[in-house]
Amino acid sequence: MKRKERKQLKEDELATTLTKFVKFARKWTKQIIAGFVAVVLICVIILGVKVVKAHNVKKESFLLNQIFEISTELNNDSTKVEELEKLAGKGTLTRIGYLELASYWFEKEEWDKTIECLKRIPERNKDIIYYKAKDLVAQVYIKQKKYEDALKIYDKIEAKKPKNFPFDVILFHKAQALEQKGDIQQATELYMKIRDEFQQSYYGYEASQKVAKLEKKK
Repeated sequence: MKRKERKQLKEDELATTLTKFVKFARKWTKQIIAGFVAVVLICVIILGVKVVKAHNVKKESFLLNQIFEISTELNNDSTKVEELEKLAGKGTLTRIGYLELASYWFEKEEWDKTIECLKRIPERNKDIIYYKAKDLVAQVYIKQKKYEDALKIYDKIEAKKPKNFPFDVILFHKAQALEQKGDIQQATELYMKIRDEFQQSYYGYEASQKVAKLEKKK
């Protein structure tokens, strides 16, 4: 086949293909336009969602900084409590704000106010904030000598064995509740468990000190 003929055949094939494409486009014009518009809308929506998320993250970051800044000033300026209460009641950072308030009242030995703040923390997420709040409730019960109530909380947490909260903290506080309740044998056994299983942690060291102290009393 001559070069000229081959060239003509390719041109004819191209022309045929273009003709078919034009016919297809004319036949399905509305559908093609609708599909294109749909793709554009989806892209706009995705971009909009990303912009909103970025804005919310920035807003929450600013609010979180405000909460922590005010928290550090509470001991020197009690008027900051009202400011923190206002921030605590806003959006997804509610739990952090109320946890900071509860910690403040706990240090002031205002047990009722501590519990009141902790009760206002939603329990929707079983995360570090949730377990810290539960631990603080139990600590209040220990201060109030409601040892059984405190132990019920620690028993539930121990059964869950949360990976997002220091387990040695829970066990140590439970041992303290047992010790103060007068269950010295159980407390000693739990301190030993903490000493042996968490040797490199602060509470592992404290537990070993507790064991030595309680052994001397026997």
